[in-house]
Amino acid sequence: MDLSKNPIGGEIMFNIGDMIYYPRHGAGIIEGIEEKEVLGEKCKYYVIRIALGDMKVMVPISKTEFHGIRNITSRDRIDDIYNILSGETSCMCKSWSKRYRENEAIIRRGDVFEISELVKNLTVADRGKKLSTGEKRMLENVRQLLVSELMLMLDEPYEKIEKKVLGIIK
Repeated sequence: MDLSKNPIGGEIMFNIGDMIYYPRHGAGIIEGIEEKEVLGEKCKYYVIRIALGDMKVMVPISKTEFHGIRNITSRDRIDDIYNILSGETSCMCKSWSKRYRENEAIIRRGDVFEISELVKNLTVADRGKKLSTGEKRMLENVRQLLVSELMLMLDEPYEKIEKKVLGIIK
């Protein structure tokens, strides 16, 4: 069986062992490529072990781009991430509902630099005026997403990376 093609004829984007970022789930490692039959149709899936919680997910290879799965950020961009975390906060919308929707869109896009800025802004806001319960959950979630990517990128434990991230934010 040729696993170098996906069901619609395109090339596989990732290989077993690749470190990836899956928006809303965090960083993980491609552990396998499996073919399954679902509703009478055969489809190839990436088997991804998510770094936090040791969860495994299967994503159809043909839906990888749709889900926004990407390679984790290269290690040479770590200074850019740290500069965002240590920099000035950006202006956040005053309307809670609009701000929440904008932040959800950032999480869905999964861009590490936008995620870094969101972690910084929410952390600073929480230190100051204290966030609502929903935004506190969002902060915890987005911090885990960022830390999961950094821990795979730097090959260091979660606690060490989380402490470093929180220490960098002014």
